[in-house]
Formats: sequence, structure tokens, C-alpha cells
Amino acid sequence: MEMHVHAFSVRAGRAQAAAADGWVRVPQATLAFWIIKIMCTTVGETAADYLAFGAGWGQAATRGLMFTLLLLALARQLQTPRYTPWIYWSSVVLVSIVGTQITDWFTDGLGLSLYVSTPIFALLLAGIFHVWHRVERTLSIHDIVTRRRELFYWAAILCTFALGTAAGDLATEALRLGFARGALAFGALIAVTYAAWRLGGNAVYTFWIAYILTRPFGAAMGDLLTQAPAQGGLGMGAMRTSAIFLCVIVALVGVEQYLRDDDAATAVRR
Repeated sequence: MEMHVHAFSVRAGRAQAAAADGWVRVPQATLAFWIIKIMCTTVGETAADYLAFGAGWGQAATRGLMFTLLLLALARQLQTPRYTPWIYWSSVVLVSIVGTQITDWFTDGLGLSLYVSTPIFALLLAGIFHVWHRVERTLSIHDIVTRRRELFYWAAILCTFALGTAAGDLATEALRLGFARGALAFGALIAVTYAAWRLGGNAVYTFWIAYILTRPFGAAMGDLLTQAPAQGGLGMGAMRTSAIFLCVIVALVGVEQYLRDDDAATAVRR
């Protein structure tokens, strides 16, 4: 028992030292983070639909290609010693698309009801969090300073996108809230979560709750923008919406990358 406690203390000490030296491997939850994340969720919804149906690739080909690209992106991300914006957000965009595809495969491929797939993803995410916390004693993004913690992090991220997609489709389609009311409902839940954090709620729990909720919010916004007016949307189309949001994501990530590179160059000169 003492050896186990000592080993955990050593690991925790190393992680704290790495964090202090700026070796955190994921971004902090700033306003820019949430804006880019919500846009990534929308792109995940619209790009998956466009590639599978608009471009005529089909769901199987789209799923296979995106999953391969995701593995390559995550391999690159895991090789980086610290947070690098363009590498990280490329992975998030691909996770968003693959998460959407996983839910679509459960619904269309396996024929599972959203009433079944949503709790399955919720239980899977709870299991990931349980094992992560049991092994590492933390779920905080501020402590993602080792490869093992980052693997837990990305497993949770992928599951949040699948869960968010299922929950969003359940609310907007199965429960017939519609795209606009669905976006308002999930937006209100995000606002409540933010208020809870401002009032002293647990930062780790409120972060992950908000992270989950931004997925169905972004998906509902994506459907609202892309679907035809007859279906309750604004009729912008999946290709146009994906292109616009991708351009904004690239611009924001480009600015963040430039600022980090500039800070690094300044630190070297000192």
C-alpha cells in the first residue's frame, strides 16, 4: 500500500512539475477555446453530412477515410511535447466528424433507436471518466501533461461528440423540438452551467458538462443553418456552412498559433 501511494505521489509530482514548466498538452478553456469548439461541432455535423450525401461518398467510405485521418492526426498530436494549436484543433475537427459518423452508424447501420444509443454513449463516457479518475486521480484539463492522461482525454472527447450527436438528434428529431428550439434549449443549459461555475461550482465538472452540451448545441445550429426552410432550416446548405465555419476556425487557430510562436520566440531571445 505504501509503495502504491509513493508511486502515485511520484507521478503526481512529475505531472505538477511538467505543468509548471508549460508542458500542458491541451488548451485552456478560454473564450476563444469555446468559440472554436462550438464551430468544430457544427463542422462535424455539416461536413459529415456533405461528404456522405452531398459529395456522394456514402457513409461507409466517409467513416473509413475520416477514421484513418483521425488516427494520423492523433498520432501527430501525441508526438508533440506541448499544446500546438493547429495540430490540436485539426484533431478536434476530425474527432467531431468521426463522432457524428459513429452515432449515424449506430442509428442507420445498426438500427438502434436514439433512446438506446444515447444512454449507451452516456454509460461509456461515465466508464471512461471512472477509469481515468481511478488511475490518475484527476479529470482536470490543466493536468494533461502525460501521454496516458492525454489518451484518456481523447477517448473522453470522442465519446462526448458521439453522445452529444445522439442527444442532439434525440431532442431535435425524436422529441420534435426542432432545430431552433433545440439550439435554444441546449444554449440555455450551457448558460446554466456557466452560471453554476461562476457561483462556485466545481470547475472540472462544469467544464465537462459544458463540453458535452456544446456538441448538441453546435449540431442543432448546423442543422438550422443547412436544412431547407421547409424542414425548419435556413437553407444555407452543408457545403457552404462547412466552408464558412472552417475558414473562421482556420483564422482563429492561425492567430492563436502566431501568438504562441511569437511568445516562444520572445522567451528564447530573453
